[in-house]
Amino acid sequence: MIIGVGIDVVPVERFAESLTRTPGLRDRLFTAAEQHTPSGNPRTGESLAARFAAKEALAKALGAPGDLHWHDAEVTVGEHGRPHLEIRGTVAGRAAQLGVSSWHLSLSHDGGIASAVVVAEGFPRGDT
Repeated sequence: MIIGVGIDVVPVERFAESLTRTPGLRDRLFTAAEQHTPSGNPRTGESLAARFAAKEALAKALGAPGDLHWHDAEVTVGEHGRPHLEIRGTVAGRAAQLGVSSWHLSLSHDGGIASAVVVAEGFPRGDT
């Protein structure tokens, strides 16, 4: 059963400017693994903007509680380049509270916009 759906869009250029303008923002938003490709190269602004959109979409799928920590959700790359969500801490706690047992994630970037859709599936646990 679908418990929540979230979508977010991020203007790539504006997001890249924020990362440049604000020292430490990249480290606050992204884990070390998210900041680099599997080969160790730094991720592009488009790739980071899509990952940020994924974290925002994830929060929306969970009802947008204000106490989620950025590093408690990590976008990883699986077989054939398919994106996945790894959750822990505050995000895992909220997901468990809602009964989320699996995630679906889609990322895209084109025309200067990065986007992400997150679907949370599971078995709802009462009113939360």
